[in-house]
Formats: sequence, structure tokens, C-alpha cells
Amino acid sequence: RVTRDDFQWVYTEQPHTQRRKEILAKYPEIKALMGPDPHLKWIVSGMVFTQLLACYLVKDLSWKWIFFWAYAFGGCINHSLTLAIHDISHNVAFGNKQAKWNRWFAVFANLPIGIPYSASFKKYHIDHHRYLGGDGLDVDIPTDFEGWFFCTPLRKLLWLILQPLFYSLRPLYVNPKAITQMEILNALVQFSIDLIIYYLWGLKPVIYLIAGTILCLGFHPISGHFIAEHYMFLKGYETYSYYGPLNWLTFNVGYHMEHHDFPSIPGCRLPMVKKIAAEYYDNLPHHQSWIRVLWDFVFDDTLGPYSRVKRLCKLAKES
Repeated sequence: RVTRDDFQWVYTEQPHTQRRKEILAKYPEIKALMGPDPHLKWIVSGMVFTQLLACYLVKDLSWKWIFFWAYAFGGCINHSLTLAIHDISHNVAFGNKQAKWNRWFAVFANLPIGIPYSASFKKYHIDHHRYLGGDGLDVDIPTDFEGWFFCTPLRKLLWLILQPLFYSLRPLYVNPKAITQMEILNALVQFSIDLIIYYLWGLKPVIYLIAGTILCLGFHPISGHFIAEHYMFLKGYETYSYYGPLNWLTFNVGYHMEHHDFPSIPGCRLPMVKKIAAEYYDNLPHHQSWIRVLWDFVFDDTLGPYSRVKRLCKLAKES
């Protein structure tokens, strides 16, 4: 049973701001890596159309095969699309000057996910970077109930399975915000496409899409990144990178230390950040396997939802 009964409270600023300043002062050429990824829109479009083709192909399968392919194939693409949306939320599809293009492209990338997600994610993800670990501000941090209740191996396993539920409901409890026009449009477009798929090919393709999303954002090897990124496996370190092969499927989200240092650099160029500023990253603790991360999280008594750094943050003035 986990003995920790609270988060790790710190009274310092997040480390990424200072490291970013130091690295840019020493390696100003890193600024050239900022800006849009010209390939992202084509990769994402290919993934979206692959899933639409899959909807046609699965329409006559039995239910057991619907769920098998949802977990083994479609859900992997959908999870990858959520991480494409993560990159797009930083305006790396079309650049900062084309913010609306990025927002609408995120809605397009959302289509195979089956549930409207992109606009709400954007709204809260800004706070995750600005107020990393911020009490009542960073909704990536579990609630006290999650930390208290999900404290045994079986309960932690259940918590991992239910991750999509907690990620969707937690913001409404921790830091509720007014619904935006973009969220309404995101929902209208998403549910319209769901209805069209249902009209054309029946219920099974719709279930294939939504089940894949829920299953692969829950207990799945790719979901190891949720735990790997900010759960405190070593005291004093609140962000961790992973440099393994699953980065190929996840737009390099494993390069998470580098991403928080330079959120405006697209995932495809984050390995170059590590290469240029190697002395800043090579000696930091990092993960070798997301599957091992999940295993350790479930069975290590010192790890659980409480294994996060928390800090009090002052609200930044909106410009």
C-alpha cells in the first residue's frame, strides 16, 4: 500500500523557464527550430483517412473483432491523433500567425476520436505549461480523492483503465471554465461526422472509433506516457523524457523535458534540441520503457496518483 498521503509540495518556480533561458543564451541556433512542421498536416490527414477507411472495413465484423481491432489498431491511431492535437495546440501545424487554421485542423484531427476533445484540450493545456503543477490550475494533477483512494496495485490498475474518464471530468472539478464557441463548434462537427458514419455503415464503425479511443487512452502501452511525463519516480524531478521507439507513433511526445523547455518547437525537431544541448539533458533521469513505467506504477508501493509535484502559482496577467 502507498504510504505517501499528499503530493510533493515545492516552493520554487518550475525548472523549465530557467533552463530555457540558459540554453537559448548558449545555443541561440535553437530558435531556428521553432515554427511549423510542414509535414504534420499531411501525416495527420493520412491517419484520419486511414480511420475512415477502417470504418468501412469493420462494418460487417463480429463484435469481438470490432473491439480487437479497436485496441490493436484503431485506438493506436486515435491515441496518436490526440498527441497530434497536442502538437497542433502549440500552433505547429500552420504557425502562430495562422491560429484559426490550427484550431480547425485540430477539429479535423479529432474526427476519428469520436468524442469532441480538441478545443477543450487546447483551453486547459496552456495552463499545464504556464502553471506546471499549479494547485487548482494544472488539471493534469490528480485530485486528493484519486491520490487517497487509488493506492493499492488493484486500485491503481483500475485508475489506469479509467484514465480517459478522469482526464475528461477532472477539469470540471479542479478548474471549471466557461464553454467556448470553439468547443461548441468542435462538438457540432464531431457529432455530425459520427451520425454520417452511422448513417452510411451502421453502429459498429462508430463503436470501433470510440472504443478504440477509450481503450487506448486507458490501459495500453502507449498510455505509459501519461505516467512517464510528470510522475515523480525520483524525488526532485518532476518531468521526465523517454527516448524509445514508441516516439515514432506519438509525435515524439516522449521528449517531454525538451518539450516543456521549448513548447513552440514541433515534436519532429525535439531530438535536435537534445542533440544540440546534450549536456543539459544527457544526465537527467529518463525512462527506457513505457510498459515498465506502467508496471512500476502499479506494483511499486511508493508510487501512485499522489506522486506529483505541486506548487502554488500566481495567475499570470492575460495580455
